[in-house]
Amino acid sequence: MRPDPIGPGQESVWDYPRPPSADVTDRHVVVEWGGRVLADTRRAVRVCETSHPPVYYVPRADVAAGVLERAGGGSWCEWKGTATYWDVVVDNRRLPAVAWSYEDPSPGYEHLRGAVAFYPGRVDRALVDGEQARPQPGSFYGGWITDDVVGPFKGEPGTSGC
Repeated sequence: MRPDPIGPGQESVWDYPRPPSADVTDRHVVVEWGGRVLADTRRAVRVCETSHPPVYYVPRADVAAGVLERAGGGSWCEWKGTATYWDVVVDNRRLPAVAWSYEDPSPGYEHLRGAVAFYPGRVDRALVDGEQARPQPGSFYGGWITDDVVGPFKGEPGTSGC
């Protein structure tokens, strides 16, 4: 895989570590759906993994009260552990499996406990410092693509072996 050229102020997802990093960021992360702010924080955990755009995990205290309901199913990450999925419910409207969390994360990722990541392609707006994030290709992945990250990103054609 040949990484895309990096411009000023950009970083390549091919320089991200494996296993992934997970660091608190003061970037302003906002998630909206159905005319409602679901999450608003300046203390998200930014998870960066080789070939993936960053994922922003919002502390549960910065998610609007009463909008999350546990969804069925789950998945497993070799680094972070078992994922729990969440529906969003606003005004009796349900948006299924729009977010996930690690309720009992693996060692090294404990600071993800109590934080929720939203799929940017399943909500009306997912903003990072006011910029609309684009969803990572592929229905499974939840990365947030902004102008300051370059790929190619896992999920795009030709990246299945990445």
